[in-house]
Amino acid sequence: MPGTNVPMEVPLALLAVAFPVLPGKTDEWKSFRMELNGARHAEFAESRRRAGVHERTFLQATPMGDLVIVTLEGDDPARSFGQMVSTTDAFTTWFLERVKAVHGVDLTMPMTGAPSELVVDSDQAAVPVR
Repeated sequence: MPGTNVPMEVPLALLAVAFPVLPGKTDEWKSFRMELNGARHAEFAESRRRAGVHERTFLQATPMGDLVIVTLEGDDPARSFGQMVSTTDAFTTWFLERVKAVHGVDLTMPMTGAPSELVVDSDQAAVPVR
């Protein structure tokens, strides 16, 4: 029937977190990134699929040092993040060790709050007024 297969975009929840790269660790981070995009990509993609998120990572150079900005998009990215860091398979163990070495952050430690707060959005209704 004409017009019944109209593509529809369904917005997913988004979580963004910035992690500083420790001084002198940018080359090590780039090596880590190359492994995620290369030899370990299938494991990386599968771990995110199991958690129900799509992850994108950006490197941002700043005068204060490099930052890595990680976005997770899915139905419940905060829940997915918790699931990803609590898994004990070999890939996750390797991944968490690399994150700690490059960023100095132990993702297995409980967070005391939300990792980030949405404060500006072109869709005004998406940001609560405080």
